[in-house]
Amino acid sequence: MKQKIEIMAPAGSYAALDAAIRAGADSIYFGAGVLNMRSQSSANFQMDDIRKIAKKCRKCGVKSYLVLNVLVYDEDLDAVRETCKVAKEAGVSAVIATDIAAIEYAHSIGLEVHISTQQNISNVEAVRFFSRYATVMVLARELQLHQIKNIIDRIREENITGPDGKLVRIELFAHGAMCMAISGKCYLSLTKYNRSANRGACVQQCRREYTVKDTQTGEELILDNGFVMSPKDMCIVEFLQEILDSGVSILKIEGRGRTPEYVHTVVRVYREAADAWYEGTYSKEMFDGWLERLSAVFNRGFWRGGYYLGEEFGEWTETDGSQGTKRKIYIGIASNYFARLGVGEFKMMAGELSVGQEILVTGETTGAVNFTVKELRVDGKPVEVAKKGDVVSLPVPVKIRRRNKVYLMLPRTFGDGHLGGEVVKDSTQDLNEECGGCSCS
Repeated sequence: MKQKIEIMAPAGSYAALDAAIRAGADSIYFGAGVLNMRSQSSANFQMDDIRKIAKKCRKCGVKSYLVLNVLVYDEDLDAVRETCKVAKEAGVSAVIATDIAAIEYAHSIGLEVHISTQQNISNVEAVRFFSRYATVMVLARELQLHQIKNIIDRIREENITGPDGKLVRIELFAHGAMCMAISGKCYLSLTKYNRSANRGACVQQCRREYTVKDTQTGEELILDNGFVMSPKDMCIVEFLQEILDSGVSILKIEGRGRTPEYVHTVVRVYREAADAWYEGTYSKEMFDGWLERLSAVFNRGFWRGGYYLGEEFGEWTETDGSQGTKRKIYIGIASNYFARLGVGEFKMMAGELSVGQEILVTGETTGAVNFTVKELRVDGKPVEVAKKGDVVSLPVPVKIRRRNKVYLMLPRTFGDGHLGGEVVKDSTQDLNEECGGCSCS
């Protein structure tokens, strides 16, 4: 009997959180403070945000998971306890933990625990061990589909239940950045820069291009593909039916460092795909449309098979940036919204905007909204083009808020650098707007 599939979305900002909810996510995961794998990036909340996020998620009927997945040292134990207490008091649905100290303490105070992929759970006995603490577990991402199915079959046959008495559920990484490490356990940044990825301080040197140098002759060899440690992104939408038929319950989308429009697009695609599987309408004719939408937002190219289908890990990216087919250019900021008319007013801060072009509006509580401009007015008069300095009004499909940011969406070209030309950005954009990450997030 089929089960409804939980789509878990990343949230590295309030705008991304709203984008995930609007796109149909069942749950979101986020980091706060210093005890998560994005603790030193801009895609991270602070402790004071935990209550606000949990409250918002409850109001929207969405589960909230706090990521607590770093290696824990003795000097971190007080912070672990305090974070767990705050999460429990705030009503966070669960913590996603790796270190046994965090797992033990969260469990001891009655805070639901999900076991992170960093535990590298690869067999049913590991599932049985961790079932004393958790009902949800993320399997090692290197497993093949037949191994995943065998573990889930054994859970059902042997009635392996978690602390709540329910059958253990399996979560699987579905889409987003991969990295060269085994289930996210990487020491590259530590050995080179004394910054541990396992402590939230990855510098992503694996994403860089390298040469091979002969130390005796000084000759350098540029590899056919210099990005030999930077794998393509995972994308399972083309074989989602096989994944879900195996009994997986939760699909995790990577991307706490990604933009709201990335979150909205990817969550929406996987929501549609999972629902189509559940309703029996999933078909190969849907793939092209889904892949086109996924390709439009940040990606390093897609590894369309991955470990799950038993493929060798040899799908390397060809650039240090995005291969998304669209790019965004900052052009303005929302100054007003007229609810009765369904019209937004924007101050043009840069560039130009023409009728027929696509724009993106992002912001807290708005999330990410893409639409085509059908009409422009300046000083109440219709115009074909709005320019820098104009205050322009146009019909908008949803309620917007003052200070929402407005971007022009254009096709990305790859001949003049990975952004395809100049991109005008406002000074308040997230520093990690085009950053990657990996499935350890």
